[in-house]
Amino acid sequence: MGRMTSRRRVLRVHDGTHTARPDTLTVEEPLEIRVAGKALSITMRTPGDDFDLAAGFLVGEGVVRAAADIHSIRYCAGATADGGNTYNVLDVVLAPGVAPPDASVERNFYTTSSCGLCGKASLDAVRTTVTWPIGDDPFGTDVGTLSRLPDELRAAQRVFDRTGGLHAAGLFDADGKLLCLREDVGRHNAVDKVVGWATRDGRLPLAGTALMVSGRASFELVQKAAMAGIPLLAAVSAPSSLAVDLAAELGLTLVGFLRGSSMNVYTRPDRLGLQPS
Repeated sequence: MGRMTSRRRVLRVHDGTHTARPDTLTVEEPLEIRVAGKALSITMRTPGDDFDLAAGFLVGEGVVRAAADIHSIRYCAGATADGGNTYNVLDVVLAPGVAPPDASVERNFYTTSSCGLCGKASLDAVRTTVTWPIGDDPFGTDVGTLSRLPDELRAAQRVFDRTGGLHAAGLFDADGKLLCLREDVGRHNAVDKVVGWATRDGRLPLAGTALMVSGRASFELVQKAAMAGIPLLAAVSAPSSLAVDLAAELGLTLVGFLRGSSMNVYTRPDRLGLQPS
């Protein structure tokens, strides 16, 4: 159902010499997500865990809140002119009584692997109602445990070792135990895959957990974490101003520039046993 890597010829230049050799690349292909046969979004993603991706996407948009809200997910047959299946189109059937997505969820343009919000009808539509308030979540960990997460995340990235071209999202408990890791060419897709795994496994809300992501922390990643009930989001790079504002508004602990024992804690440092000076 689609490969995560592909081989291409490359001309390797090093110290004035060049050699032709094969190179392993991360696959990037479109995935069209439909609900009850109606196109909802097209995202550029790395094939793999597509059902989790769709489920997590719908959680982040407030369409579903539990595994019971989803009747079925299937790839659409006949996706090509000759009747073949590209495994790049899937359809989600919601359970009876579950309201279909609001029109504001629909993307006017496709979602790129680097930006999950392209084409949103309005910024107001982004501020999806959070199902599980996370401000009162008693989750707590320590700086030492948090500082180990980037290495744990990196060590678990199987495909990154072969391509160097994938983002990762990892879900951890308060003791730093890795519960789930997903890789994708897009940061938001990797998070959707983690949230979708938890949804289909009946684990929502994800109280008492921390989400670690490669790259930066965007507004949308804060929203996705909050919609899944995750009280702490950590990133190896910088957050945006809007991400910090939303985290403060929701009571989510947001950590950026997490690299070894160094980190910036932007909101709710009390969950790390810290107090503002």
